[in-house]
Amino acid sequence: MKTVPRSRRIAAGILTAGAVLAGALSTAPSSAAPPEGPGQGTCKTFDDPQFTGWTSYAELGRKLRQIERTSGGRVQVDVVGRTTQGRELYTARVGTGDRVLLVQSAIHGNERTGTEALLGILKDLGTGNDPDTRRALENVTLVAMPMVNPDGGELNRRANVVSWDEVVADFPQLADAPRAWYHSLRGDGIELPGFDLNRDFNPDLDYVPQPGDLPGQQTDAGFFLSPESRVIRDVYVDLRDEFGAVDAVVDLHHMGPCDRITGGPQDGRHISVSLDYPPLGVNDGAAYQDDWPLLDQDKSRRYALAVANGIADAYGTQSPLAATGRYFHPDAREYAGQGRSAFALNGSATVLFEVRGQQDDLGQKLKGMLVQTVRTGVESLIDAMATGEVDTLDGDAFFDLPDYGWDDEGSAD
Repeated sequence: MKTVPRSRRIAAGILTAGAVLAGALSTAPSSAAPPEGPGQGTCKTFDDPQFTGWTSYAELGRKLRQIERTSGGRVQVDVVGRTTQGRELYTARVGTGDRVLLVQSAIHGNERTGTEALLGILKDLGTGNDPDTRRALENVTLVAMPMVNPDGGELNRRANVVSWDEVVADFPQLADAPRAWYHSLRGDGIELPGFDLNRDFNPDLDYVPQPGDLPGQQTDAGFFLSPESRVIRDVYVDLRDEFGAVDAVVDLHHMGPCDRITGGPQDGRHISVSLDYPPLGVNDGAAYQDDWPLLDQDKSRRYALAVANGIADAYGTQSPLAATGRYFHPDAREYAGQGRSAFALNGSATVLFEVRGQQDDLGQKLKGMLVQTVRTGVESLIDAMATGEVDTLDGDAFFDLPDYGWDDEGSAD
């Protein structure tokens, strides 16, 4: 029988967790969305957060150092760079295995369930001594970047904070160039300029910004114009140089709060987490293969499927915590400048998590349940890498996962 190590900390709480989530769905203040099926209540969002339960930037540093101390050296925390506003960017590394998993969270500052999930995972891997934990530590090296956009996070907004003048100061050759298409003068009602960092990546990991490449467009690679994206790239390159390859990169995000599953055992219910492989155009990125022969879309689908399977194994087919499916993925949404695309073109499997709702959409109970689902998903992938199960899956089975009513353009990750 297959073991389910990701539930080693949560087995006793699964039923309680499902009940709490159901309560969160049925008792929170109502929005204008219509009711769902029996027992599903209505879609709830909050104009203002109802609690202060998210880890702040200042708290993150303290929590990571505490995890490092408690682990007795098993978890190594490093400062790998700084934002434009001077905030530190952290990595936390645990495990000694040859298979490398890089997980980043909160590249959009108002998307933080991944931060909470990673802190829980690091704490457990740092102190656990059960057979499944030991197997994970022996076979996998996990490098977590729990908050890669703290400047945006402190403002509860998607973008980071950097002016175009500051970009030009870093890259004087851009003095007369137009602004990059993904740089905005304001965002989320805040009159401060910044980038959508999830467009600022390039598969050429040595790329230096050139004025003739700007402003670019959605289907182009990005330009590494922000310190945060350059730090993520540098962490990836260092790991590749150390190990020869980075097996997988996971990017933890949020999506809209009210999408409902189409098909499958939870048809009509709200989706909790959707998963995706890199959006690189038609025929599995065929247009990229000549220049980037390491691209392996089937590999990314196998890793995403390992996440979905692990969540289902932990919670069963009917639990709200297991309401997973495929993320919106038409060929028209070709985002070559996303990190998951850039790293996939360099040979890594990459998996996108999209969690229901932004951080200020979620009440405390629903937030806790979605954090648990993300945590279980990442732990499932770690275990599948440790056992080798991820190498034996049928990537095409990813397409058997339900979607969530793709009748419009969907939300962009």
